[in-house]
Amino acid sequence: MSGIQSASVSAGYALAVFNATSRGVGRAPWSSNGERLPFAEVRALWDAALAGPGADPDVGLRVGDRIRPDNLHILGHVVLGCASLAEGAAAAERYHPLVSEAGSVTRCRRDGVAEVHYRPVDPAALHPQQVEAVIAGMVRAARWIAGDDWTPLSVSFMHGRVAAAEAYARVLGCPVSFGAPQNAIRVTDAEFDRRRAPSDPALGALHRAYAERLLEHLGGSTPVSRLVERWLEHAPLQGVRADDAAQKVGLGVRSLRRALAGDGTSWRELLDSARHGRATELLETTALPLDRVAAAVGLSGAAALVRAFTRWEGMPPGAYRARRAGGKGGAVGHRPPADGSTGGPVRP
Repeated sequence: MSGIQSASVSAGYALAVFNATSRGVGRAPWSSNGERLPFAEVRALWDAALAGPGADPDVGLRVGDRIRPDNLHILGHVVLGCASLAEGAAAAERYHPLVSEAGSVTRCRRDGVAEVHYRPVDPAALHPQQVEAVIAGMVRAARWIAGDDWTPLSVSFMHGRVAAAEAYARVLGCPVSFGAPQNAIRVTDAEFDRRRAPSDPALGALHRAYAERLLEHLGGSTPVSRLVERWLEHAPLQGVRADDAAQKVGLGVRSLRRALAGDGTSWRELLDSARHGRATELLETTALPLDRVAAAVGLSGAAALVRAFTRWEGMPPGAYRARRAGGKGGAVGHRPPADGSTGGPVRP
C-alpha cells in the first residue's frame, strides 16, 4: 500500500472534522478519541462536506480554528504544557503522526525567521481545505501558548486560494500567499523563542513519555530506509546532509549508512529520489521558475535541475511542465479561487 493508503488518523481529529462539517446532523460513530481511522474514512468526511452547490469553501479554516486540545490526542496536552512557540513546534514535529499519518510537520530557521512547514504524504490526495485545516489548527494551538490575540508573521499555501480573502484574514490574521513552495507558518525568531506563561515541567514530562510510548507503538518495526524516506518527503532539501537524517532517526552517521546498505539503498539514492519527487510536485502544482524549483530541491541552479530532471524523466523540466499543463487544459499552479479573483497575497 502507498503511504497515503496506509495512513491512519486519530478519531479525535476526525471528530473535529465531523463536528465542523456535519451541520449538526447525526452523531460521530467513533467510540474513543484514541481510536485510529483509515485516511480514506476521514477523506470521505471532507468529500461530503465539499460536495454540492451549498459547499462552504471556508470549511478547512473553520475546522482548524475550532480545534481543541483533545482533538489532537496527547499532542494537544503536550502543547498546552509548552513554555514557548519553539517548544510547541518541536512537539508538533515529533508527535504529529499521533494525530495523522497523512502528512508531517517540520521546522527550520532562516535569516531571523522560524518556519513551521506542513507537507502531505500525497498532496493530490488531500483537498486544499484539509491542508488549510492543519495550518489553521497549528495557528490555533500556538494561541494556546501565546494568547488569543497572537498572529503569525505570515502564512503560505502551496495550493491556490479557495476561500474568500476575508476568511483567511479573520482566522489567520496575517498576510497569506498562495502557489508557494511550502505550506508554512512564519514567526520571527524572537517571538518563536519568547517564554510565555509558566509551565509544569513534571507534568509535561509525563505527557511526553506517554506520547513516546504511543509513537513507538504506531511506528512498529519500520525499516530505517523508510524512516529516512518519510523524513525527506517533508524536510527542506536545501543543504540537507546525511548527518541531519541520522539525527532524525536517532543513529550515528556510520550506523545510518550501514542500516541503509542493509536495506539495499544509500543516502545518495534516497536524496536523489526525494529531489525527484519534490521537483515533480513543484512543476505540477506551481508556476515557480526553474531556478526557484532548483533551489527548493537543493540543486545549484536551473541548469543542474535540467540535467537531473532529464535523467529522471527523459525530458527537461520545461517540457514536462508543458505536457502536464496541456493534459490538464490550462496552466500549472493557477487554480482559480472560489470568488473568481486571481488570487495572490491576502492581507487582513
